[in-house]
Formats: sequence, C-alpha cells, structure tokens
Amino acid sequence: MSSSPQSAGTTQRADATTSASWLPLIVVVLTQIQASFAVNALTVSMAPITEDLDTAASSVGTAITAGTFSMAAFILLGAKVGARFGTRRVFQLAVAIHALAMAGVALAPTPTVLFIAQASSGAVIALIAPALTVFIATNYHGAQQARAIGLLAAAIPAAGVLALLIAGQFATTIGWRWSFWLMVALGAVNLLLSFRLKPVPAQPGLTIDWTGALLAAASIILLSFGFSGLNTWGVWNATEQAPWSVLGVSPAPILIVLGLVVGQAFFLWLRRRGAAGAPRIFDLRVLATGAERAVTACMATMLFVGTAANFLIPLYMQVVQGLSGIETSFSIIPYTLSIFLSSTFIAVLYRRFSPRVLGAAGFVVVAAALALLAFTVRGEWGQWFIVAGLILLGLGQGSIVALVFNTLLSAAPKQLAGDVGAWRGLVHNLSGSVGIAVATAFAVGVLATTLATSAVENPEISDELISEINFDDADFLTNAQLEEVLGSTSASDAEVAAAIEINEDARLRALQISLLGLALLSLLAIVPAMRMPDYREGELPAKLEPDDDDPIDEVVDPDRLEAQP
Repeated sequence: MSSSPQSAGTTQRADATTSASWLPLIVVVLTQIQASFAVNALTVSMAPITEDLDTAASSVGTAITAGTFSMAAFILLGAKVGARFGTRRVFQLAVAIHALAMAGVALAPTPTVLFIAQASSGAVIALIAPALTVFIATNYHGAQQARAIGLLAAAIPAAGVLALLIAGQFATTIGWRWSFWLMVALGAVNLLLSFRLKPVPAQPGLTIDWTGALLAAASIILLSFGFSGLNTWGVWNATEQAPWSVLGVSPAPILIVLGLVVGQAFFLWLRRRGAAGAPRIFDLRVLATGAERAVTACMATMLFVGTAANFLIPLYMQVVQGLSGIETSFSIIPYTLSIFLSSTFIAVLYRRFSPRVLGAAGFVVVAAALALLAFTVRGEWGQWFIVAGLILLGLGQGSIVALVFNTLLSAAPKQLAGDVGAWRGLVHNLSGSVGIAVATAFAVGVLATTLATSAVENPEISDELISEINFDDADFLTNAQLEEVLGSTSASDAEVAAAIEINEDARLRALQISLLGLALLSLLAIVPAMRMPDYREGELPAKLEPDDDDPIDEVVDPDRLEAQP
C-alpha cells in the first residue's frame, strides 16, 4: 500500500515539464505579499499613526507583535486544518478574512482596534502560510520547484520593498490608511485567482491533535501578552498602566513564566503521544537531532536580531530625526533590497560551502554590520557608513534566514515537510515578535535611565522639575512632543531647552546600546551555527502532511554519520 503514493509521485514528476503554468506561483507570491505587507506598512507609517491615533510609538510595535504572535499561536494548527479539510478551500476562506482584517486596520479609530485587527490578520495567516508551500509542492517539480521555493522566500523581502515605497508614499501624501485598503483590494484579487488553482484533495485520514494545538496556542498567547507588556506594564515592578499586579510585580514576567510552563507541558504531551504512536499536532522528529535543534537556534536568533533592528531603525528615523514616511522608505531600501538579493541567490553557494561555514560567516557579517551602525550612527542618517551598515545587515540576515529553512527542510524526513514549514512559521513569528518587544523594552529602559541620570547631573534642571517627571513612563518622544509634556509642568524656557538636549542625547545613546547588544547576540549565535548539518538536496513531496498510517523515513543524525570510520 505504501508504494502507491510514491509511484504516483514518480509518474507526476516524470510528466512535469518546465512549461508548467506559473499561475499558481503568481497566486503564491501575491498572497505572500498580502500577508507580509502589513507589518512593513505599520513600521513605515509609525509617525502618522501615532499622531492620528494619539498614541506612543511603542504601541505601534505592540500592534505589530499582535499579528505575529497570533500567527505563531495557530501556525501548527493551520497546517493540519488545511490538509484535513482541503488546502484550497481553507486558503480561500483565510484570504477573505485577512482582507477584512486589513479593512479593520484601515478603519481603526483607536490603538485597541488596531491591535485586534492585527491579531485577527495573524491568526488567518496561520492558515495561509502552509497552503503556499502546498501549492508549490503540488504544482512544480525538479528545477522549477527549486525556483518556485526561492521566489516564495524572496517574496517576503519583496513585500518589504513594496511596503517601503507604497506605504511610505501614502503616509506622506494621501494618508497611511490607504496602504491597508490596497491590501483589501489585493486580497480580492488573490481570492478570485485562487479559483483557477487545481483543488488539493482533503485528507480525511488525518487526525488533528486538538489538545496539542490548544497547549501550543495557550503557551504562545501567554508569552505574547507577557513580552508585549514588558514596556508598558513594567519589566518587574508594575507600572500604573498594568491591569493587575501580584505584590507589586508586573504581569509581564508572570505571564512569560506561565507561558514557558505551558510550553513545557506542550512538549511533554508531544513526547507522550509520540511514544504511544498517536497523532500529534507537531512531529518532534523534525527536531530529533542536535544538528536540527542548532538550526532552530540559529533561525530564532537571526529573526530576533533582524526584526528588532528592523523596528529600531525606522523608530529612530521617524521619532528622533523626524523623517517622513517616504524619506524613511528610501533610507531603508538598501537594507531591504540586500535581504531580497541574498535570500534569492544564497542557493548558489550551497554546493561550495557547508551550512556551518555559511551560517557562521553570516552571523559575523550581521554582527559587524550592527556594530558599524552602533558606532557610526549620528543625527545624519545618510552618511556612507550607515548605508554600508544597512547593506551588510541585509546581506547577512537574508542569507541566514534562507539557509536555515532550506537546511532544516533537507535534514528532516521528507514526509514531515509540512511540520518543517509550520515550525519555521512558528519560530519566525515568535522570535520576531519577541525581538520587537524585548528591543523596545530594552531601548526604553536605557532611555529612561539615561534621562534620569542626565537630568540629575544637569545644573539647568531643577530638583522641583525632576520631582514632577515620572522617568519610569519615559518613551521615545519627538522634541515637539517633549515640549508639550513639559508645558504642563513648572519648567522654565531654559529647562525646556536643556531637557530637549538631554532627550536628543538619550535617544541616540539608547539606539546605539541596543544595536550593540544585538551585535553581541549575533556573535553568540556562531556557537549553534557550527552545529548545523550538511546540506542535502531534495524536493518537496506531493503530500506535505502524512496521514496517520503513512510510514516516515528514519531520522538520520549527521553527527553520527561523520563519526563513523
């Protein structure tokens, strides 16, 4: 019985030619752009959103993490639901709901509505993302499939470039909300085109592990609220914005600990189900060897570092320098383009260098780029060293992200390609969201400490004014916003001028220290990079989610193979 699917797959590959229609790939790329555009548009539109919704810049970061955390919470379930009930049908429903969520962002009157709409969009992207890989696996084979996978990977940075150009222009001219109305229109186009895709048969023999899915979602939701609340609720001591506290302790660390405990229960559940031979929401054989766990560590570190830097840099440009959306877009384009190019062409190095060499070299490049930015960033962003640092950062980041996904996909049993894709989506969004949340909390913490210390040491600032300011509530403010805040205090004109000077220096110092911290974290990632397995070629199977009775290839540990004489 087990040889029949293989024979069918062999016949299908033999019949496949390079003349296969590119329509499925067009739908895949356009849908990936639809899914990825929103995050970049929010980042570029940070300044007008904060002004329009009368909120702090860090709250936009909270909205961004709402979408990515929501996707991470449901990505494991999304892969199974699509396979169980029919990939095309689930995909069409998810694309329609995502378009409605984008309409919610476009109409958002408050930060709360923005948060809810972004969270809703992330939840349905959890259904969209696995479907994109399925469409490639079922429509393309051989060299054409390899090109399709590369273009899918490149669609994410391509969406970033488009968002920088389009959202930046819209934010400066007709308004930031029109970027999301554009995504509503793109969602309608993708929905119509999807009816021309051939249906992917449902797998009624696939059992969904709902308990495992619930544990995974609960863990990530707890972590999401915990990390997102670090800045506003307090890293340890609860602030006035905290909804509740325990003996004065902020809810943020409590929720993070609870999330980790539930996460441990999730992995215990998977091991128990695996030992009993029962279906589970995620197959731990994807992470069976130390080499595969090292790949995950590299993936998580790079996405943490890259997403944090991708949030801090526009934050600095718009809040500190006062650049418009379109000016910010053009400043970041070298960085985004370098990600696109490196993720597209890194495959040409696979046959010459091992993943260990490429991974370690990539992290060295990322660390060097972040250090260059940290030591050379000043008030003028257009200087040559800054542009060079952004290009280097993009080259290293794009190479590593593409490398680790391909390496993990090649190392795991081919029948678990769907689990690999779901795991990649979970790590991608969870690490990226944590990166934004932690970087924001760290940068704001450095800012608050620097402001408090500088205010005490500055002879122009009186003790009376210092007593009126709560430095624990410090945030990245423009000079105009700071003047407005000080207008409600007893500050004199001389004190306002001194406070603006202190704020300018503190904002710059906070960015520099944050970038340097990310550089050190990148160097630390060289340790797991040296544990990555050798690259092995092979294309995706036609059926990414095996039914419960399908045989799975034995997991091979590359370290044991190397140890054999």
